[in-house]
Amino acid sequence: MSRILPAESPVTTVSAIFQEIEGAFGRVPNLFSTYAHHPPLLAANWTKVKAVMMEGTLSRKAKETIAVLVSRDNSCSYCVAAHTGALRAIGVKDEEIAAIEEDLDKADFSAKEKALINFARKANSQPLRIPDGDFAALRGTGATDAEIVEALGVMELFTSFNKFLDSLEVAVDF
Repeated sequence: MSRILPAESPVTTVSAIFQEIEGAFGRVPNLFSTYAHHPPLLAANWTKVKAVMMEGTLSRKAKETIAVLVSRDNSCSYCVAAHTGALRAIGVKDEEIAAIEEDLDKADFSAKEKALINFARKANSQPLRIPDGDFAALRGTGATDAEIVEALGVMELFTSFNKFLDSLEVAVDF
């Protein structure tokens, strides 16, 4: 059971944000309803979600995969459920989702995308153990500095969401 329940009715300061979120997702997920208890944090995180997940050059599929795998590595069932659902919503079949979760090499990604996804996971679990050679290998796949930062931005976003959701035991609503 959630330790802090989602805000029941949006206060005026968050109603416009809730409308945007509902437009993007068809509803307001518990993650954002819970952030509504502190409207500036809701606004900041919604702005960050739009910048990280809806802009940039990496494919939505690669970003959702980073979200799923980083969240799985961090044991966040809420984000795993939400972003597995997001993969399905963008047309990724269950067989490929299984490949993504079991052996990324068997999933339908370019070498560059696989390298960026794996790099984001490594940065999540071992940020102080990334040798310079890993950057050279990423660049060898054609990854740009902007794409490396973008992949790390997805990792960063979900690492923070994972900790927030798990600390509060926010109920999975996907």
